[in-house]
Amino acid sequence: KMRSLAPGIKLITSFSRDSWYRFFILLLTFVFYTTYHLSRKPISIIKSQLHRNCSNVIHPADLNITDNDTWCDWAPFDQNNYQNLFGVLDNCFLVAYAIGMFFSGIFGERLPLRYYLSSGMILSGIFTALFGLGFYWQIHSLWYYCLVQALNGLVQTTGWPAVVACVGNWFGKGKRGFIMGIWNSHTSVGNILGSLIAGVYVSSAWGLSFIVPGIIIAAAGVICFLFLVEKPEDVNCTQPQHHVIDREQYHLHSVVARRVVRLSFIFYLPIPSNHRSKYHPVIFAHRVVFILQGVVEFSLCLLFAKLVSYTFLYWLPLYIANVAHFDPKKAGDLSTLFDVGGIVGGILAGLISDYSGGRATTCCAMLIIAAPMVSQTFFFLSFFAQTSGMLLWCGALVNGPYALITTAVSADLGTHECLRGNSRALSTVTAIIDGTGSIGAAVGPLLAGLISPTGWNNVFYMLIAADVLACLLLSRLVYKEVRGWCGYTTRLRG
Repeated sequence: KMRSLAPGIKLITSFSRDSWYRFFILLLTFVFYTTYHLSRKPISIIKSQLHRNCSNVIHPADLNITDNDTWCDWAPFDQNNYQNLFGVLDNCFLVAYAIGMFFSGIFGERLPLRYYLSSGMILSGIFTALFGLGFYWQIHSLWYYCLVQALNGLVQTTGWPAVVACVGNWFGKGKRGFIMGIWNSHTSVGNILGSLIAGVYVSSAWGLSFIVPGIIIAAAGVICFLFLVEKPEDVNCTQPQHHVIDREQYHLHSVVARRVVRLSFIFYLPIPSNHRSKYHPVIFAHRVVFILQGVVEFSLCLLFAKLVSYTFLYWLPLYIANVAHFDPKKAGDLSTLFDVGGIVGGILAGLISDYSGGRATTCCAMLIIAAPMVSQTFFFLSFFAQTSGMLLWCGALVNGPYALITTAVSADLGTHECLRGNSRALSTVTAIIDGTGSIGAAVGPLLAGLISPTGWNNVFYMLIAADVLACLLLSRLVYKEVRGWCGYTTRLRG
C-alpha cells in the first residue's frame, strides 16, 4: 500500500515548473521595486527633523545659542524659506527621474535587464547612502544634497521599465489587472517600510534613515544579479500568450494599425530581422513607427495622478507634523496609512478592470470619487488628529488609478498586437507612460513647496484640480469603452 504524500508536498507538486518560475519572478521583481521606493521615502520623513520648532527642544547646557528658534535645525534648512528649499530638493530627484525615464526605456531595450537592473540598484544604494553621510560629514551645502538627489533620480529610472518588461515577458494578458494590482503593491509596501525604517533613526541620527535603506537596495541589486531570469525561454519555460492573431484577423489589425498611426503617439522601435514578416501590420526598413491608441490619454492622465500621489508621498508627513503637532516619527507612522490604502486601491482597480474590461472607466470612476475625498482628508486632518479611516480611503482612491495605468495598462499597450515579435517594446512603452507621469511627480511637490506658505488649503485645492483634469483626459476612452459595452463597434474606414 502506497503512503499518502504530506499535504505540503502535495501543494508544492500540484504546481508546474512554469508556475513556480512565474511565482519566483513575480516575488523577485516585487522585492526589487519595493527597495526602490523604500530608498525614496526617507526624505519625506526627515523634513520635519531638518526644520522644527527649536523653542520646544531642550538644548545642551554647554551649547552657545544665538537663535532660540533655529538652533536645532540643520543648515541650510534653518531659514524661513525652508519649504521652498525642500521643494527644490524634491525636484532635483523628480526632474532628473522624469528626464531619465524617457531614455531609460531605450537603454532597457538594448541592454540585458539583469545587468541593467542590478547596476541601477547598486548605484541607487550608493547615492542614497551619500545623502545620509552628509549628517556624519557635517555637510551643510544645499548643492551637495541637490547633486546627490539628482544622480539618485537618474539611476532610479532603471527600475520601473526593467521590472515591468520582465513581468510582461512572463505573464499573459488574462488576469493581468488582478496580478499586477497585487504586484504593484510594492510601491506602497516600499513607502511603508521606508517610513518605518527612517522613523526609527529620524530623531537620533537622521543620517541612518538614508544609509540603512541604501544598504538594503544595494543588497537587493546583488540578489538581482545572481537570480533574475529575464525571459521564460532562458530556462526552457513556455512563453505566455499575449495576443493570438490569425490570418483572417490580419486585415483588421492592419487597418487598426493605420488608424492608430494617424491618431495618437509616435515613437520608434527596432524590429529584429528574424521577426520581420508579412504579418507585421506596419514595417519601415530597420525601424517601425507605431502610434498606439490611448497612450497619449493614459500618459497625460498619469501625469496628474502622479502629481497628486507624489505630493502626498513627499509632503504628507510634514503636513501632519505641522497641523496635528505630532513628532516626526509619529507623523511618519500615521502617513503610512495612505500607502496601506494604496495597496487596497491597486488590487481593487485591477480586479474591477479585469471583470469589466474597462481600464479607463475604472480609473475615471476612482478619480471622480477621489476629488472630494482629498478635501475631506484635509478637513479632518486639520481638526481631528485621528483620521486613519479617511487616510486609508484617500490612499486607495488616489493610488488605484496610478497603479492600474503604470502596470496593467502599460503592459496591455506594450504587448499590443502591433508589437508582436518585439517584446522589448514593453520597456519603451512603459518608459513613455511613466516618464510623462513623472513630469507630474516633479511638478506636484514643487508646487506644494511654493503654495504651502500661503496656506495648506491651497495645496489641497491644487490636488483636487489635478484629479478632475486627470479624469477629463480619459473621457474619450471612457466613451469608447461604454459604447463597446452597449454593443457598438468603432467603424474603421480605409
